[in-house]
Amino acid sequence: MAGTLIYLMGPSGAGKDSVLQAARPILEAEGCRIARRVITRSAEAAGEDALGVSPEAFEQRVEAGAFALHWRANGLAYGIPRDIDDWLGAGHSVLVNGSRAHLPVARQRYPDLLAVLLSVEPEVLRQRLLARGRETTEQIEARLRRSAELTRDLGVEAGDWVRIDNSGPLAHAVGALVELVGRSRACG
Repeated sequence: MAGTLIYLMGPSGAGKDSVLQAARPILEAEGCRIARRVITRSAEAAGEDALGVSPEAFEQRVEAGAFALHWRANGLAYGIPRDIDDWLGAGHSVLVNGSRAHLPVARQRYPDLLAVLLSVEPEVLRQRLLARGRETTEQIEARLRRSAELTRDLGVEAGDWVRIDNSGPLAHAVGALVELVGRSRACG
């Protein structure tokens, strides 16, 4: 029996990496695999457990078919290694840090995926982005507009995706993700 792809998505600054890091030991103990993204930014700058590569190395991996999923956003390229197909085929469920804009492509490739939107109140998101210090105020405002558009474009079809609010304490969002994965019986 194939495993389930759990597709975590949300705006930059929503706390996806923090939620993943905190949930990792619990989910892995339940049998989930958590994929490590490849990104065209150094791993130190990424703020996540990612493999940083040059744009040239990323393109070589694309051409070699090394990615199950890949996309571009905010001037960077992101890839999910093809290893996830082996893990899914072996019955493991796999959690990936995905992209809202890439969800339709991911859903085509993995029709039974569990889509999870990590959301955060706009003012909380603004403060988090400002605190990171990676972008100008204008770039942050553009990100906030894009975030609202992407979330609106996801639609609200019942069962299409599930929202977890990460505006408050991290433990609440982690608990909600762990509970959701457990209820879906996606792991184990």
